Amino acid sequence: MSAFRSVAARLSVYVVIAQVVGYIATHVFVHIFSAFGIVPGGPEFWNDPAFPNIHSLTAASVTRFPDGILRLDPTPELRAFIERTPTLRLAVFDPKTMSELPGSSPDLVSRIKNNEGVRPISLSYRLEGDQGGDLKGAMVLSNTRHGRLEIATYGYVSSWSDLPYWMYMAGAGDIQYHLFEILVVAIIGWVTLKRGLAPLDSLVRQAELIDLVSLDRRLSVRGAPSEIRPLVASMNDALERLDDDVKRQRRFLANAAHELRTPVAILTERLDHPDEVGFVSDLKRDARRIRSIVEQLLASARLRSRRDVSTTIDLAEVAQAAVDDHVLLALKNRRNLAAEVTPKPVVVAGDRQALESIIGNLIDNALRAEPEGGTVLVRVGADATVAVIDHGEGVAESDRNLIFEPFWRKTDAKPGAGLGLAIVKELMEAHDGRISLEETPGGGATFKLLFQTIRAPR
Repeated sequence: MSAFRSVAARLSVYVVIAQVVGYIATHVFVHIFSAFGIVPGGPEFWNDPAFPNIHSLTAASVTRFPDGILRLDPTPELRAFIERTPTLRLAVFDPKTMSELPGSSPDLVSRIKNNEGVRPISLSYRLEGDQGGDLKGAMVLSNTRHGRLEIATYGYVSSWSDLPYWMYMAGAGDIQYHLFEILVVAIIGWVTLKRGLAPLDSLVRQAELIDLVSLDRRLSVRGAPSEIRPLVASMNDALERLDDDVKRQRRFLANAAHELRTPVAILTERLDHPDEVGFVSDLKRDARRIRSIVEQLLASARLRSRRDVSTTIDLAEVAQAAVDDHVLLALKNRRNLAAEVTPKPVVVAGDRQALESIIGNLIDNALRAEPEGGTVLVRVGADATVAVIDHGEGVAESDRNLIFEPFWRKTDAKPGAGLGLAIVKELMEAHDGRISLEETPGGGATFKLLFQTIRAPR
């Protein structure tokens, strides 16, 4: 079966089968068209399908009797054929002497012998003055179990039962003359297909050289058939996307390691001086910073694992819960946190943990930016928008294209890993949403989230 996994082998076999079927079909249709006069011939061709059968039955009816003489002694099958075909006449001759075998039709013998000196190998004929209409006959030099004999038949009439045997004999008898032609076509087809598919071997060798170290390689379309070029282009596009994603992950991990190194080093240094004032509070602050980095890394990992974002969620309820979770933190840092949430459910499709991470990150950033005594406002609209508004320094126009890059921070003086907005942007894209930044009237930054709404269940 492994040979037939080859496209060239399969197509070559299909070509041979098509040629054989085409040959037999051509034979059948030419016969039919001849019978109806569509192509040269005549109605007498309509009875041709009966000839192989009657010829075979006649040959099988030649019997050598105890006296050593060959006679035409019809078998039961031939007798049945004769009974349903009154016009049928049969004769068998010794090809050397042209003497008829006993049992042959006297009338048919007489007419054939009038062509003195004729030793037919294969002869089709009609009898003059015959009243059979479209009847015809054939005389063929044939090999029988008793040697070579001239078998003459005339007046046979075909029926549907003769058709399968006729098709078999037509194919088996004549196709031998086309075997060389079929073989040549199959070989040419095989060679042509193998040469045509040779570029695939080159593509396979190129693909085998691509791994995580060489993702910048691309498959060459040079010499590739036009039919497979779209496939090669699609594979190159996939490699491009994979390369970009791997580079992004490598950059992300490198930056994450760098970000973790600093708070870990600070924490280690503090542990060497446990007697300093504020030791415990400093440890807690360092632990919170490390936890913040780890949580953001986990959020990014969850995003890359392509979590289900099709669950229906009330955006208003998630936003209100996020505000409630941050109230104590805001008060501890001498800031206020308020919410304006539409009273009706705002149903969106998404992952609840992801939405909590999105809104929580924005609230964390806003509380750090908000001046002491100020108020951060979280507003949820019926159109599935969430706005997180602060009144801090805002974001400079030149920085607005950078703030969504991983680990970007305006200054290293402020705490934070710089991962929050990058994760927010990726999570929003995973939810088919978007995030935008506007300047708060009077100063500050307003981050707006826009989700795809779905109809709330009744």
